[in-house]
Amino acid sequence: MIVLASQSASRRALLEAAHVPFEALSPGVDEEAAKDALRADGLDARALADALAELKALKVSRRVPGGLVLGCDQTLSLDDGSMIDKAVDRADAARILRLLSGRVHHLHSAAVIVLNGEPIWRHVERVRMTVRSLSDGFIDTYLDGDWDECRWCVGCYRIEGPGAQLFSKVEGSQFAIQGLPLLPLLDFLRVRGVLAA
Repeated sequence: MIVLASQSASRRALLEAAHVPFEALSPGVDEEAAKDALRADGLDARALADALAELKALKVSRRVPGGLVLGCDQTLSLDDGSMIDKAVDRADAARILRLLSGRVHHLHSAAVIVLNGEPIWRHVERVRMTVRSLSDGFIDTYLDGDWDECRWCVGCYRIEGPGAQLFSKVEGSQFAIQGLPLLPLLDFLRVRGVLAA
């Protein structure tokens, strides 16, 4: 059994579908404050995702001695290296989608496993994503239909839902886009004996 340091419905669904035994606990991390501090240290998008995933796992690890705690995070960087955060409101979501329209961005999906306060495994997967040109009308219709769900997602999309319509090309793992580099994680869990080899 592992402990997922997240309340993400998408991550829980991925683990359940793969028959990974787990329980989920909220890490109780102020993500915005942590991001600000880590960015001030000059971390790029990949390193930021990794550091946030580790922070979440460390926070939960204090509460579950002897438990394998999985922390996860995602960041999104544009083709020029600048980062995009989760939308603060619907108007900001429309702005983000207009910014992504017709451009390539990279999604960095990080996972870190901590045991007794020490990281013992980590993996960051990068997915190259090309957003097709989006009309303002499409953006409005899309947000009307999916705002309650996509508002929690970096980039304002759920690839497993209507967000698939945003893209003309995706190069990388759909699992990573949904919030978890699942296949490398499953390999690690088999090596540890959590899953049958």
